[in-house]
Amino acid sequence: MNEYLVLSKEVKEALAEGVPVVALESTIIAHGMPHPQNVETALAVEKVVRENEAVPATIAVIGGKIKVGLTCEEIEYLGEKGPEVIKVSRRDLPYVVAKGLDGATTVAATMFIAAMSGIKVFATGGIGGVHRGGEKSFDISADLQELARTNVAVVSAGVKSILDIGLTLEYLETYGVPVIGFGTDEFPAFYTRKSGYKVHITADTPAELARIIKVKWDLGLKGGVVVANPIPEEYSLDYEEITRAIDSAVLEAAEKGVRGKEVTPYLLAKVKDITGGKSLEANIQLVLNNARLAAKLAQELSKL
Repeated sequence: MNEYLVLSKEVKEALAEGVPVVALESTIIAHGMPHPQNVETALAVEKVVRENEAVPATIAVIGGKIKVGLTCEEIEYLGEKGPEVIKVSRRDLPYVVAKGLDGATTVAATMFIAAMSGIKVFATGGIGGVHRGGEKSFDISADLQELARTNVAVVSAGVKSILDIGLTLEYLETYGVPVIGFGTDEFPAFYTRKSGYKVHITADTPAELARIIKVKWDLGLKGGVVVANPIPEEYSLDYEEITRAIDSAVLEAAEKGVRGKEVTPYLLAKVKDITGGKSLEANIQLVLNNARLAAKLAQELSKL
């Protein structure tokens, strides 16, 4: 095993025995939600994965060690430190590990570590994408390039609607990343099931999803898959309301000069304030929903 990589006993045994494993990111703990909801949600997500007969593997860097399968104490530690923990994408891993620092992994970093560990399925909230105005600023999440190169299926509620959804889908198409709508032909926009953009591949069962993904990799088509799993209907926010909230937050961020990897946490916090906390509850519910589907997908892939 890689000298920098530490797998928990449970994860190591599960992988050795062919038991389904689901990777989980840690940015949502340190940067995505306030304390204590961040810790409560992380533990609830792990519980949902277990209830659906898979092993959760929350990933982070603790003291310079890349950990796959955190303890409850380590999750609490990240949640309490919050934004003090470095937000780690692929480019940041060498620095954080070499310096012996703590890091919360983004979608890109979690995908990379999951693949290095032998984990094929990863559940998150929403993937990163092309930011609004990205055709001029080139502000494009590293998540998209990771999806183009790394063989991991990512179950998400689409992309955060603070992004340019159309450009994000075009980027994924250019790099040959399949976007599969689970039970829908409309690409979800994180807080809401609506976006106005269609997907060209759909699947109605975890078994169908697994077959599509397995064939992709069997054909030697490198790269990940986006499983677009809409937020449950009862938690979906009104499309017009969330669009207004996001537009307002984006304008304020631009006026204040918020840039780079600080943009997303800033916008999410503003949208939470504008919606009176409804966006936070939606965020929690969609993550739980994605974890449920990811566990079922990992089960089906383990049978093939």
